[in-house]
Amino acid sequence: MAGSSIGTIFKVTTWGESHGTGLGVVIDGCPAGLALCGDDIQRFLNRRKPGQSRYATPRREDDAAELLSGVFEGRTTGTPISIAVYNKNQQSKDYSEIASYYRPGHADFTFDEKYGFRDYRGGGRSSGRETIGRVAAGAIAAKLLAELGVTFTTYTRSIGPVQVSDDRFDAEEIGKNPLCMPDALAAENAAAYLDACMAEQDSSGGVIECVIHGVPAGIGDPVFDKLDAALAKAVMSVGAVKGFEIGDGFAVARATGRTNNDAFCRAADGTVAKKTNHAGGILGGISDGSDIVLRAAIKPTPSIAAPQRTVNRDGEEIDISIRGRHDPVIVPRAVVVVESMAAITVADAMLVNMSAKMDGVMKFYG
Repeated sequence: MAGSSIGTIFKVTTWGESHGTGLGVVIDGCPAGLALCGDDIQRFLNRRKPGQSRYATPRREDDAAELLSGVFEGRTTGTPISIAVYNKNQQSKDYSEIASYYRPGHADFTFDEKYGFRDYRGGGRSSGRETIGRVAAGAIAAKLLAELGVTFTTYTRSIGPVQVSDDRFDAEEIGKNPLCMPDALAAENAAAYLDACMAEQDSSGGVIECVIHGVPAGIGDPVFDKLDAALAKAVMSVGAVKGFEIGDGFAVARATGRTNNDAFCRAADGTVAKKTNHAGGILGGISDGSDIVLRAAIKPTPSIAAPQRTVNRDGEEIDISIRGRHDPVIVPRAVVVVESMAAITVADAMLVNMSAKMDGVMKFYG
């Protein structure tokens, strides 16, 4: 299977299946000397761990990361970093029935068409559990970026029709509610909405917003490797993501040049800045020094207990009701996944950028 790797210098390869022995990741290209320990990775994994609230799958997994290589005496060695997370609570019997039919909203049909085979136990490689490797790599990328002054604020922007109010925005609230919303009232209303969905044996989607602070101007390339294009590819590669925006996103279609353009000005420190940030921190595919703002639209969990219509592998139309342990909403657990893919992308782009100018090369080798 091709397509399990991303990155040019900071290269990430994930492996494993939902109900196999385990899952993990290999990160190549991380510079030597970065302070790194298992707790750095575990903190990220704990943010996506199942079973933490009534709005997540009840599957109980420790998701304990085992650091296999690439770190010695608390620092990266410059060699490939390998991380494994072993599955402990898989219940493959919950999925034996679906081997004979295609679940609506899942990759069962397309995987079968491509390979003539599929691992029906929780979706195998197509499962959301594959994101464990992405999150572990994202933890390392975020640690590297923090050393360079780059940080992230990532949260649930909306669930179903319930959206965060900018007037009530409180970043500290993100970690205080199970829905990762920076607005206590919106979180309360979203919980009520989800309760109604669950009562109907249904699920919900939502929007995740990620704000990246501290990326210097000049990161990214102007043609095929635009920074916003790279972020779009990385975030859209997450299975549940069906839409992506930078800055004002699709709202620019209703704007005019006068309202959408960001006026430049001189900041108090004498540097060039912008008075607004409709562009979301990227112009011409290159970072402009302001916050990078991106959003990902997450689809409703496709595994629902409500009756659905599908076909089996013999082409017969049948009615199904999916059993097993599933999230009524994926959004809160996907917050750290979106942040991780953004971190991996920015870390790689900043490492690539070191050779963009002769001054940078001379500073290192001169």
